[in-house]
Amino acid sequence: MTSFLDTSMVVRYLTRDDPELAAQAARIIDRGDPLAVTDVVVVEAAYVLSSVYAVPRERLVDSLIDFLQKENIGFSGFDKGWALQGLLLCRPSNRVSFADAMIWAAARSMGITTMYALDQRFPKEGLDVRRDA
Repeated sequence: MTSFLDTSMVVRYLTRDDPELAAQAARIIDRGDPLAVTDVVVVEAAYVLSSVYAVPRERLVDSLIDFLQKENIGFSGFDKGWALQGLLLCRPSNRVSFADAMIWAAARSMGITTMYALDQRFPKEGLDVRRDA
């Protein structure tokens, strides 16, 4: 049976800034039971790690990717491989937001090829991004 993790678990696990809470998170995450996160957890964790902890973008992306690649961590809502690819779009710069990356990944995982977005920075990889009908 799979259980869900919320953002606080992921953030404490990755930052280890509070030894007691980090140990609690590690006991749950590292014991190997099936766990899942959503795109919302990924986006929230990215926001907290960048804005509160000032984690540099490349290290932040690498940490989230390493976390999602753990065997017992599943991804709810769409294929984890697309979520990982979405995160890679965020790595080089601030051009692609973490939220847009997860929206991109959801669309790609569903086989959608057309995206309507007013955001000039929305990732175009594999999508026909349109601003008008």
